[in-house]
Amino acid sequence: MRTPTPNSPRISGRWRLAGSAAAATTALLLAGFGTAVTATAAPAPATASTGHKVSARTIAAQVAKAHVTYTSACDATPKKGYASCDALRVTGGTTAYQEEQAARKGIAPKTVTPDATSATPTGYGPSDLQSAYGLTSASSSKGSGETIAIVDAYDDPNAEADLATYRSYYGLSACTTANGCFSKVSQTGSTSALPTADSGWAGEISLDVDMASAICPNCNITLVEAKSASDANLGTAVNEAVKLGAKFVSNSYGGDESSSDTTYDSSYYNHPGVAITASSGDEAYGAEYPAASKYVTAVGGTKLSTSSSSRGWTESVWKTSSTEGTGSGCSADDAKPSWQTDTGCTKRMIADVSAVADPATGVSVYDSYGDDGTGWNTYGGTSASAPIIASVYALAGTPGSSDYPAQYPYKAAGTSALNDVTSGNNGTCSTSYFCTAGSGYDGPTGWGTPEGLDAFTG
Repeated sequence: MRTPTPNSPRISGRWRLAGSAAAATTALLLAGFGTAVTATAAPAPATASTGHKVSARTIAAQVAKAHVTYTSACDATPKKGYASCDALRVTGGTTAYQEEQAARKGIAPKTVTPDATSATPTGYGPSDLQSAYGLTSASSSKGSGETIAIVDAYDDPNAEADLATYRSYYGLSACTTANGCFSKVSQTGSTSALPTADSGWAGEISLDVDMASAICPNCNITLVEAKSASDANLGTAVNEAVKLGAKFVSNSYGGDESSSDTTYDSSYYNHPGVAITASSGDEAYGAEYPAASKYVTAVGGTKLSTSSSSRGWTESVWKTSSTEGTGSGCSADDAKPSWQTDTGCTKRMIADVSAVADPATGVSVYDSYGDDGTGWNTYGGTSASAPIIASVYALAGTPGSSDYPAQYPYKAAGTSALNDVTSGNNGTCSTSYFCTAGSGYDGPTGWGTPEGLDAFTG
């Protein structure tokens, strides 16, 4: 499902862990780290429940043991002209969050059991993500009156009810149809003639609306459901989102690049004054569309770990293997936007910015629909990072009416407004920055991850 970048072999098809039961049993082990604690030698306070005292250093050592298996949420190998979602659902092992909780309590960590309901979250929650990206104050005080549109394929019948469970658990204000915060429509804007329901895409939808809630709890959410995962229907849903007034549109899907992409650019993604994000993909080095569109903010993925720094967190490129990790690369078809000035790629370079995507350091999601709807889940993939970044844009405020917000992070390049990710790679490439992190711009993580809002405002 990827377009090969220059100097790389063609990747045939879209490789996914979920293609068969056999694939699921060979899901790769991931190493990850825990939730937000400052890694110092001083002991952490005793927990209320056990009185157990544990140093942050001990916690960091335990969360380093995190290992998970996971599966693709939907459309393992979509046909030409269709997209797959970029969501990865954890099916086994222990997540970084579970390891951290166990270390604090002085107990053995719990494990994720495939297809079994978990009574409590097993991944990062809103406070973790807000802390990691310097958003705690902004998430509390900003976002009122803004609308984040989530574009996905097919229907999630339980979307509103599952969102209510997520928000209630984390103490976020209600976001419902009744209070005007939440709405769900088809790609034509209908609230009644909705697409066919799909269990895998329902997990993707839950991931997206939960991440919007985690980062911008004061924002309204409009879920726009395409009738299929075709490029044309998903693009039509983007247009509907903008027509309905959303200034922030998240797209957590992608497919092979093609010669039609420049047409799709003008038909579906060219919306001045609207911040449109697109996930860069989960198959490691290689470009996909619509992340390759010059009109969107292409969002890469990181592994998010605790740190003894003043930030309390550190990030590296998310990579599991040569076929699993954040996407990046030089587009074969899309022209380079004027604000991109790297010299190794003459066309559009992916990505622009990034956020957490490693399933081992994944995010908490509540999904109750269908075979995949097992209650609390942990998800990863760049389907997590795309709505996170769309929501950061929403916190930063309405873009200028003639602006392409994808250029905003470039104006803040090299400043403290972005956390520069300088370690890791997502594959092998002859042009180093296409696939390897370093100081300044690189393909896998772009200019880095948010540190507050300054890099996401005009």
